[in-house]
Amino acid sequence: MSMEYTHKPVLLRECLEGLNIRPGGIYVDGTLGRAGHSREIAKRLTTGRLIAIDRDQAALDAAPARLEGLMDRVTLVRGNFGDLTNILAALGVDGVDGMLFDLGVSSPQLDDGSRGFSYLQDAPLDMRMDQSAPLTAREVVNGWSQEELKRILWQYGEERYSGPIAAAIVRAREQAPIETTGQLAELIRSAMPAKARREKQHPAKRSFQAVRIAVNDELGEVERLLDSALDALNPGGRLAVISFHSLEDRLVKTAYGEWAKGCTCPPDFPVCVCGKSPKVKLIGKRPIVADDKELAENPRARSAKLRLAEKL
Repeated sequence: MSMEYTHKPVLLRECLEGLNIRPGGIYVDGTLGRAGHSREIAKRLTTGRLIAIDRDQAALDAAPARLEGLMDRVTLVRGNFGDLTNILAALGVDGVDGMLFDLGVSSPQLDDGSRGFSYLQDAPLDMRMDQSAPLTAREVVNGWSQEELKRILWQYGEERYSGPIAAAIVRAREQAPIETTGQLAELIRSAMPAKARREKQHPAKRSFQAVRIAVNDELGEVERLLDSALDALNPGGRLAVISFHSLEDRLVKTAYGEWAKGCTCPPDFPVCVCGKSPKVKLIGKRPIVADDKELAENPRARSAKLRLAEKL
């Protein structure tokens, strides 16, 4: 059985319930990927429309086959979800009824060894989700300063050996440029103390995540998305965001919290003078996580957190 049909979209039932889909509504799936979520949203539409966005041309090329029989209600767009405002304006859409953003990296990209995301397969250092983007992992690893490398390894990878790893990268590249994922993974491993190399997860995992986030400006994209998402929603529209690591989840949680709070007056003011009222109501106090059944079928769901908000 091909990987294709065993692909399981994360938290699917919870997303569909959370989006509260109306058959005539307009919806956005900002991370089309393998179209697992898109397919189920489109199935629930009659006169409605689904706008499916991805920055990876490979995902868009494969979409018509994956959305067979449903393409009459789907518009495919190549772009970054951080550019949501311009994408909707170009389509002449002035408000949508629900939006889903699954911030996980699509598995075909990770599984395609040649794309340079994996520390398990040797390939040129690339890691671009959008193959036409200028910045590659090779450039980050060979061109960024030791300080900057240390910062991204610590901030984006939560790598406690960020200092020694950054130093090892700079030492190595002074001899010759680092060209492949295999070279980089070995360098990272050798910069770590022996006890860290014995941990259960691959020693290069956190650093590779950090470089990938930097190459694709993933946190910047999420910030731009959150800046524009609320304006694009119709009143009563739902926003569903699935994040897979704490940095993204923190951005989402903070934005939702600010929108739900409204008033920004200091707590000791007897009455509100700012006049700001809440813009959303949060659906559920805590993020939604996968149940045991889903975890057994799909280990990728382990770190997934879904947060839902409804525009007032």
